Amino acid sequence: MRQYKADNIKNVALAGHGGSGKTSLAEALLYFTKATDRLGKIEDGNTVMDFDPEEVKRKASVSASVAPIEFQDIKINLIDTPGMFDFEGGFYEGIRPAETVLITVSGKSGVTVGVEKAYKNAAKLGKSKAVFVGKMDTENADFFKVYNELKDAFGPGICPVVIPHVEDRKITCYIDIMTQKAFKFDNNGASTAVDVPDDPMIEEMYNGLCEAVAETDDELMEKYFAGEPFTFEEIVLGVHKGTSDGTITPVFCGSALTLEGIPMLLYGMSRLLPSAKDNVENLEGGEAVPCKEDAPMAAYVFKTVADPFVGKLSFVKVVSGRLTSDMSPVNARTGEPERLGKLLTVRGKKQEDTSVIPAGDIGAITKLVEAVTGDTLCDPKHVVSVEKTMFPTATMTMALIIKNKGDEGKIGNAIQRLTEEDPTINYRQDSATLQQLLSGMGDQHLDVVVSKLKSKFGIDVELVEPKVPYKETIRKEVKVQGRHKKQSGGHGQFGDVWIEFAPHDGEDLVFEEKVFGGAVPRNFFPAVEKGLRDSIKKGVLAGYPVVGLKATLVDGSYHPVDSSEMSFKMAASIAYKNGVSQANPVLLEPIYTYSIVVPDDNTGDIISEANKRRGRVLGMSSNEENMQVIEAQIPMSEMFDFTTVLRSMTQGRGSFTSAFAVYEVLPPNLQEKVIAEGEKEE
Repeated sequence: MRQYKADNIKNVALAGHGGSGKTSLAEALLYFTKATDRLGKIEDGNTVMDFDPEEVKRKASVSASVAPIEFQDIKINLIDTPGMFDFEGGFYEGIRPAETVLITVSGKSGVTVGVEKAYKNAAKLGKSKAVFVGKMDTENADFFKVYNELKDAFGPGICPVVIPHVEDRKITCYIDIMTQKAFKFDNNGASTAVDVPDDPMIEEMYNGLCEAVAETDDELMEKYFAGEPFTFEEIVLGVHKGTSDGTITPVFCGSALTLEGIPMLLYGMSRLLPSAKDNVENLEGGEAVPCKEDAPMAAYVFKTVADPFVGKLSFVKVVSGRLTSDMSPVNARTGEPERLGKLLTVRGKKQEDTSVIPAGDIGAITKLVEAVTGDTLCDPKHVVSVEKTMFPTATMTMALIIKNKGDEGKIGNAIQRLTEEDPTINYRQDSATLQQLLSGMGDQHLDVVVSKLKSKFGIDVELVEPKVPYKETIRKEVKVQGRHKKQSGGHGQFGDVWIEFAPHDGEDLVFEEKVFGGAVPRNFFPAVEKGLRDSIKKGVLAGYPVVGLKATLVDGSYHPVDSSEMSFKMAASIAYKNGVSQANPVLLEPIYTYSIVVPDDNTGDIISEANKRRGRVLGMSSNEENMQVIEAQIPMSEMFDFTTVLRSMTQGRGSFTSAFAVYEVLPPNLQEKVIAEGEKEE
């Protein structure tokens, strides 16, 4: 593929609801521009973009994929992003290098939650937006119904530039609103000009487009109010400017399956969408970096693919300058130079060597050792760091059980490779429960991780509900004796202590001694404390660690021959068991603070759900997107399935974050169940 300048490069992310036709649209664009020689289908598992075995199996995208096309001296890098909410990380990595987010909307289903989220996130990240209303060949598809839904959802900036003309519930042709010309298409997507039908909708849409164009420029506004018609070039430039600054969202339509409207979409993408040169990246700290080829080289890694056989593949977008294969750029995060492998142009799973990736373009690098997603590679004489992508936080956690012995040593490296590939995966060892915890965006996301562990690394694992890291404490003061005496010939063992146990506010054990008259020699005090510290690792109720315990050594006795450190350590352990059992022991459960973001209509349901889960609502406020933010404290044990429930209740619009707050006493009616489970594990 030949090299293009930044003003002839357009990076376009395809986004939308799962099943709305993103991958099929990419396939149509690839086929029509002769980048591929066949029109792949998701059902057949032979599309360019969904080439990962998991995607073929699930018939859905699970990560972002890249494929360039060429049209009328313009290079368009298509980036297909997942529509399923479980794979939201792929959406964020995919739109990061794009100037425009092309949102696919089903002509049958209309504006769904995935469409809303794609539009709002694109706006939030400062990306230009366009819409393709697809599946127009299906029964009951209704462009104008979808258009009105788009207007209602996103405002007057929604401007159709291509509309269908329908007679007897069948589309007879497509009208280009900018030129007011009509076209019909054959089965190969070839267009033929036809007479413009007598349709009042054409004039209505044209007037609306002209009004939107007038608002992009003062001179055009004056011309509009003077009643002078715009030239075709003025309309194109106006829509381009409005799309670039976010005031206009051009709307196209057609069918990826029959290729109807695809040439009109391609023309619109080439003329109306902003180029890479129009895009300005920001450095950490806010400084802008214009896209210039004669500037110092800077590029960032927006996606990583980790494969144990092929090696690591790092997808980059060059922000400025030119990335060439003979460079040794500095990784801004590590401060060290990176040795480049091959530079590649990637189309799905196919790779083509290239010697240079110019400013504004996307490519891939093999065998980068240290670089991970988010890192900036730059000229050693001009070290900069581009703003990193903010990925969503994992919300569902499962415990991981390794099925085969011998895989324990391999799991850490395998998970690390997968987290390089997918930053929304989180893995850690819980110090309290000793379980290996795997977190992701939902059950399907975690299912893919498990599948990849087996297929890529040969590690078979099972996911189970994680244990709750309960703790134990006491509620009253007691004074008890711990006496250890053993005689078995020769020197015996003797240790005798009196210890007062009392609750206190801190986590760690507080040990004091108030022994008078040498009843217990001073050199045995550390042994008593050691015996207690070893003992509090396991509580008397269900074996959970004991916190908030103050122990004061007040008396005891010793034997000049048989007493030893071990004897007093054992005596302290006996005193602990006797004392804690008598001091009204209770279980403590972890409470988390949840910040739950939901539409206003769902507020009552979510508050009710929080109450059912033994939560207490702390307050409520509105955010900048007019969503309600509910702050609540809820026990961790009640929230295992909340990710799934929240999605179901809000149709995917809701989200939440959580942070540990405090440990509180578990209600008595629930303690018996936890104690019984603890006894089973023993």
